[in-house]
Amino acid sequence: MFRSTPAVRRHRSAAHTDAPALARPPGTAGARALGLFAAAPTALAMTALAAVAPLAAPLAAQDVTVVDYEPRKTLVVPENLLTRAKFPFVDIHGHQRATRMSPADVDRLVAEMDELNMAVMVNLSGGSGISLVDGLETMTGRHPGRFVFFANINFFGVGEPGWGEEAAAQLEEDVRNGAAGLKIFKGLGMSDRDTDGNRIPVDDPRLAPVWDKAGELGIPVLIHTADPAEFWQPHDRHNERWLELRLRPRRIRPPDRFPSFEEIIGEQHNLFRNHPNTNFIAAHLGWLGHDLGRLGRLLDEIPNMYVGLGAVVYELGRQPRFARQWLIEYQDRVLMGKDSYNQEEFHTYFRVFETADDYFDYYRRYHAFWQMYGLDLPDEVLRKIYYANALRLVPGMDASLFEG
Repeated sequence: MFRSTPAVRRHRSAAHTDAPALARPPGTAGARALGLFAAAPTALAMTALAAVAPLAAPLAAQDVTVVDYEPRKTLVVPENLLTRAKFPFVDIHGHQRATRMSPADVDRLVAEMDELNMAVMVNLSGGSGISLVDGLETMTGRHPGRFVFFANINFFGVGEPGWGEEAAAQLEEDVRNGAAGLKIFKGLGMSDRDTDGNRIPVDDPRLAPVWDKAGELGIPVLIHTADPAEFWQPHDRHNERWLELRLRPRRIRPPDRFPSFEEIIGEQHNLFRNHPNTNFIAAHLGWLGHDLGRLGRLLDEIPNMYVGLGAVVYELGRQPRFARQWLIEYQDRVLMGKDSYNQEEFHTYFRVFETADDYFDYYRRYHAFWQMYGLDLPDEVLRKIYYANALRLVPGMDASLFEG
């Protein structure tokens, strides 16, 4: 896997800068310099030619770009490859298209969950109304307790009289039908529009009835707001997500089309403050995994705020000493989660949290130009992150699936 270091970048930059200068075609400064020796003795001319001509043409393999550079590691260190979590865990951030799954699909998924020691998967793509009911029947009918569904809301119609009350009533019906939480997708704050065509802020007061209803019903709201802050930064050589943005340019957030990262994420924090009786889980460490000090201060200030680990273990694995200290301090506020389902990718989570391994690969190259390190978390911290915090926040979860 590619790991760019300052030394490597300097070396690559020097190689790409100097080589063309040594191989300039006739008429360049190099050729003119040779002309000064045209009448000189042959030996002197050959000496001058050797001084300005390249010693050898660059090998084709040396023209590899940063996109393709993938060196093999030579470091030999102890390895502890894990394919199963030490304790049963809840994946608080799963996505399954339940209404499209066959009984055999669900059986295969449960078998993989058993191999991982995943006791419960929270399906955040639960839908609403009849799709929620049908999905629950498909996934839980043969496997009671193994799947928990969060309902979803469509913000179409915000601005019409009574929209908030109607949405709150639908949420209450969805909870009666089996939903155990509410999932808000990232369109809120970025792309969702009201009836006048204006962006709907995350903390828009017209949405208040929904958040208040969730608090009244005792269900958590897991909310994805914004995206990694680097998506708003210039797409240049200084951007830590350069490769991801090159491969997926639609993730770039131009300032003429999107509000700033700080504006959107600030709206999320205001939402949490404005509804202290509702528990909120900020997905993806609230996109502040690169600044755990700031995230910790927010958790200190906002007691109804929790964070999920979906798709951001790469942030913790590159700062093992501070991340370990931070997770121990905030062990009651963090929930295990993965995001898009891939059985093998959970193995990296287990290795980061449960081992003290050095310098191992993250599972998705374009997310991280760096290697992972194990945090070797204490068992009591693992238990809380893996399942105890979820049991406390999500109603109706089967505690018998877990230890003690």
